[in-house]
Amino acid sequence: MSSTILIVDDEPKIVEVLTLYLKADGYHVIPASTGQQAVECAESYPIGLIVLDLMLPDMSGEEVCRKIRGFSRVPILMLTAKSTEADRVAGLSIGADDYLVKPFSPRELTARVRAILRRIGDHKVLGDLLEIGALHISLEAKTVKKNGCLLELTPNEYRLLVTLARYPGRIWSRDELVSEVLGIDFAGIDRTIDTHIKNLRQKIEDDPREPAYIKTVYKLGYRLDVPER
Repeated sequence: MSSTILIVDDEPKIVEVLTLYLKADGYHVIPASTGQQAVECAESYPIGLIVLDLMLPDMSGEEVCRKIRGFSRVPILMLTAKSTEADRVAGLSIGADDYLVKPFSPRELTARVRAILRRIGDHKVLGDLLEIGALHISLEAKTVKKNGCLLELTPNEYRLLVTLARYPGRIWSRDELVSEVLGIDFAGIDRTIDTHIKNLRQKIEDDPREPAYIKTVYKLGYRLDVPER
């Protein structure tokens, strides 16, 4: 994972302060003051994470996020003055990985950056193989092993795990998982995905009551973490 952070904000003071804190934490920083600059930088440089303000002069942060998600899964931390639950859900549903409400402490932001990068830092993609902690997922053979032992997953459990494992740290709503795993024409209720999550945890977690891989995010959905070694 690259240690380059792209800061997208049109307030010079915020960019200046965040740059100081992030550089002190060992990151290289690239600033951008418009959405167009952000998209061009994300296309041109090996960015490790994007700090993205929602209020930009040329386009909304949501639009920037959608454009970047069209070609990249780089982690995105959104900055906004909006603080309602609906606003947070909307931001996360279009592809943001985390959400920080203004005003915020620069120390909190750097801690969030470290946490996001740590969650995905040990995630490896080797050809058709996804490696996350002790889990080895073969996309070609459609098999999952844990510590070398083959796990017996149903087709829905396998699709659910692959969906989560492709983007560790990303929060998925129930509706998104239903669409990805069960199909957009699925006529059941979104809580069906909770049953699949429960069953999958029984098979991949050491302790399903204290899951290390699949975490519940209160009122938002689920995410897959890379367990600390």
